[in-house]
Amino acid sequence: MPNLNAVLGEEIRRLARKEIKVQMKPLSEAVSRYRSDIAALKKQNRDLERRLNQVAKGKATVVKTAAGGGGDEGPRPRFSPAWVKKHRDKLGLSAADYGALAGVTGLTIYNWEKGTSVPRTKQLHAWGEIRTLGKREAVKRLEAMEEAG
Repeated sequence: MPNLNAVLGEEIRRLARKEIKVQMKPLSEAVSRYRSDIAALKKQNRDLERRLNQVAKGKATVVKTAAGGGGDEGPRPRFSPAWVKKHRDKLGLSAADYGALAGVTGLTIYNWEKGTSVPRTKQLHAWGEIRTLGKREAVKRLEAMEEAG
């Protein structure tokens, strides 16, 4: 009889594991969905906090400029990361070449395009001057810079 008890016990355990697996599958799928939703919400929260910090810093910069009286360079050009990428693509320039026109590095251009950084006032005015350039004029300026340097 001990063999029958062992076989019966093993079969009961197997059926129980099988039933538990069936019952747990929807729960584990739900947990997986919840985890991905939580990750997406965390990312969205980080992005919103980053934007809020940029807005707060932007307002602080405007207040400093207005209070400091050193902003005699004229009105600030409007800045858009998407516009930088679009203009650079339109000109067909690498980030390094586009940065040379603006007086910054290629990495800075990538950061502007991603929105992880924004140009300082001096850089913003330099970018404002090149954002109206066409492809031919940009190439001429780069060639002149290569010949001079």
